[in-house]
Order: sequence, then structure tokens, then C-alpha cells
Amino acid sequence: MDNIWANLFVKNKHIRHIIASWEGLPGNARGSIWLLSGGLFATVMVTGIKFAGQRLPVLEILFLRQMFLFLMLTPILTKEFPGAFRTKRLKLHLTRCAVSIVAMVTGFTAIVHLPLAEATAISFSRALFATLLAVLVLKELVGIRRWGATIIGFIGVLIIVQPTSDGINAYALLAIFSAALVSCNLIMTKKLTTTESPTTIMAYHAGVLTLAYAGPCWWLWIEPTWFEIFLIIGIAGLMSAVQYCIIRGYRDAEASAAQPLEYVRLLYAASIGFLIFAEIPTTWTWIGASLIIASSLYTVKRNTMNNS
Repeated sequence: MDNIWANLFVKNKHIRHIIASWEGLPGNARGSIWLLSGGLFATVMVTGIKFAGQRLPVLEILFLRQMFLFLMLTPILTKEFPGAFRTKRLKLHLTRCAVSIVAMVTGFTAIVHLPLAEATAISFSRALFATLLAVLVLKELVGIRRWGATIIGFIGVLIIVQPTSDGINAYALLAIFSAALVSCNLIMTKKLTTTESPTTIMAYHAGVLTLAYAGPCWWLWIEPTWFEIFLIIGIAGLMSAVQYCIIRGYRDAEASAAQPLEYVRLLYAASIGFLIFAEIPTTWTWIGASLIIASSLYTVKRNTMNNS
């Protein structure tokens, strides 16, 4: 896809200058810009899902979004067929898709029912789950400092969800579960980017998820309005942009350098939540989010120093 855009603009000297300046940036800088852009697109996208989810089932929204996304990718897939689907890592693609299916259903259900800032803050706990996965799956050794940072981060999650004698809000639990699955997904995405092109990764993701959501959507179908259809088309376009930004971000930059910028999403979510849904984040949300972000940044710093 990069070659397509380059061919379109190669005769324009101003565009060539911009491309040259972009390619001259360090990889960490390019990756950071990709991830910042992806964070903004993701926040706008989930805002649209929260809007549509006031009337339509989440599974229907996800099916329509994936279908429109696949249609948007069709010109690229046709041009690069069959190369776009050629892979030696089919099992990893399918595993990533399975994890994405559950992560999206649980995550977006939580977004529909929770304030945007609260749902976003909880989603940051995926960095904490990454530490747990490093120990349980990758068998890495984690020192007392990183364990301490992880514990503080999970205390931040508890402050946000505020469990009582009656239990924890079910939608908050879904948000936490989704964050754990997203952490798994990011690890698999990082592995895939070492051998697969962004087009191949997006092609499998869009195709498999469209088929997976089709069955449940049949039983839950509610006739969407034209406004809702156009809204979901916009969501699909943003999803494509988010996927591409994340893939390019993690390909161009070290995760330890780019990941901290993702926390700007909390400001995006708080602003959009206030302006559109009149949501005002509670003091506990900000305190809990601060602990999660601080512990995550500390963990990233320790990882960069290669120190447990």
C-alpha cells in the first residue's frame, strides 16, 4: 500500500519533499506519530460505537463494521492477490483473530455502558497484563521492582472500578478482561510484523472476523437506520486506519519508546466524553488512571534498561 501512494505522488515535488522528510525521521519518532494518530482514530471510533450501541446490538455493529472494512480493503487485496493471503504463519493469524473476536465483543460492550474515560483508563491495564504474560507465557524473570509496579497498577484498576460488598460492575469486569486479551493480541501482532506485511495482517483479520460475527448477528439483527449505516461505515474506515497505524507504529519503533504516548488517549476520551455524552470523569478515575499510567511507564523504563 505504501508503494501505491508513492506512485501516485511521485511527480509532485512538494509531496516528494514531505516523504523524504518523513523517511528521514528516526524509527522511534515515526512509530510515535503512528501510535498517536492511531490513538485519536481509536477514540473517535469507539465514540461512534458507543453512539450506535444505544440502539443496535454490539455484535451487529461489529459485523457491519468488519464487513464494510473488508469491502474497503477489497481493491488492495485484489491488486495484491494472492500475495496478500500468502503466509507461513496461518495458525498465528487465526489465533490472533480468535483473541480479537472476544476482546472486541467484551471491550465494546463495556464502552457502550461505561463512561469513555473510565473504559479507556481500564484499557491501559493491558501493559500490566503484559508483565504477567511475560512470566507465564514467555517464562521471563521479573524482579521485585517490576512486580511492585505491576501491583500498584492493579491497585489503580481497583480504585477505578471500586469493588463493593455487592461485587464489581459487570461492565468494568468486561473492560478488564478485554484489556488482558488486547495484551495478548499486541504480542502476536508484534510477532507477525517481523515476517508479514501490514496488508496480509489486515486481510486475515478483516476476513475472519467478518465471518465469525455473521452467525450471531443473524439472530440479533435490528434494522439499522441510514444514519447508523453511515456511522458504522465511518467506524469501519477508522478501524482500518487504527489497524494500519498500530501495525506501522510497532514496526517502525521500539515498543518501549512509542507505548507511553498511547496514554494521550485518556485526554482524548475525557474530552470527547464530556463534549458528546456530558460525562465528567470522577476523581477516583483520575487517581486510578494516574497509578496505572505511572506503573506502566516505570515498567517500560525498566524494560528499556534491561533490568528486572
